Amino acid sequence: MSGTITPITMPKFGLAMTEGKLAGWLAQPGQAVSQGQELAEIETTKITNVYESPAAGTLRRQLAPAGETLPVGALIGVLAEESVPETDIDSFIASFQDSAAETQAGEDSSEAEPHLVEVGARSLRVQDTGATGKEGDPLLFIHGFGGDLTNWMMNQGALADKTRVIAFDLPGHGESSKDVGDGSPATLAAITRELLDTLGVGRVHVAAHSLGAAIALELTKAVPDRIASLTLVAPAGLGGPVSMAFIDGFITADRRKTLEPVLQMLVHDKGLISRQMVEGIIRFKRLDGAVAGLTTIARASFDHGAQKDNLRSVLEGFTGPAHVIWGEDDEILSPKDAQNLPDHIGVTLLPQTGHMPQMEKSADVNARLAEAVGQ
Repeated sequence: MSGTITPITMPKFGLAMTEGKLAGWLAQPGQAVSQGQELAEIETTKITNVYESPAAGTLRRQLAPAGETLPVGALIGVLAEESVPETDIDSFIASFQDSAAETQAGEDSSEAEPHLVEVGARSLRVQDTGATGKEGDPLLFIHGFGGDLTNWMMNQGALADKTRVIAFDLPGHGESSKDVGDGSPATLAAITRELLDTLGVGRVHVAAHSLGAAIALELTKAVPDRIASLTLVAPAGLGGPVSMAFIDGFITADRRKTLEPVLQMLVHDKGLISRQMVEGIIRFKRLDGAVAGLTTIARASFDHGAQKDNLRSVLEGFTGPAHVIWGEDDEILSPKDAQNLPDHIGVTLLPQTGHMPQMEKSADVNARLAEAVGQ
């Protein structure tokens, strides 16, 4: 902020996010806005997010039109009190853009770049960042079926200043090798354990989503002493039914028209599914071995709407801190699966939230994760 002028910049929703698309403005020039009011919709490769006003004031300038893609940190608008002269705003914009150009020229963005790690006979894409020098166990993110490490884009940055944060693409997903073995959660957990060994990591806090939670529970079953805490988000593995309309649709849909309604099952607000996300998954599925790997995992994990592995007893018997987070409007896995868990396992149900709480209600999930890594 400079005096009574506040810049509105392209936000950074994830460690690896370098640009975003201004999907649309939700406030007009000359409109008074309050702090936290929704100003614009920003489309990323995964989801469309609302950008909230960083301060109260009047929207004096819109410097980017709807539909434009801009780098993170780019000036897209200006807030200022009505008494601020136009000439002062012009000077502020010129100064801001000159300073931004100098900063960008001196930045090294390689720190957060995902990279391939050889794990046995497989290559896994890994994003390893955060406060590696701090004491405490790292936080390991495990995504779900059909996802990749960017499913945690709204969470990595929020936790990276507190601890080392490790996210990776499971075999058969993202840019990792497409060899999934028999595709079972137990096999994927063994590969996850091998990744930790390769990285020289012993004990970890685990945050896992959907099928990733079943993998996390298999990992806990195999090496309970290496699990510092469990935060399971819309978890598979607790014995309830699964939507095969989503699983089968994700595998078979090969066009935007057929895939988009499938992906919309993931969220409460269907408008959150971005065009970039849909097109990115279509491109991924065209890679050699991608569909075959997903099919193997689905067959190993699900059978006519039922989950093959019931790992509820592993969660109930885990003696460390454990918490389950679920969206009340989940269409993939039922939040009823969180009922009747032992009292020592925390449960948070989020209203107006679907199967992706870590993106739909990232602040709530991040608060829980911060508590977990601080324990």
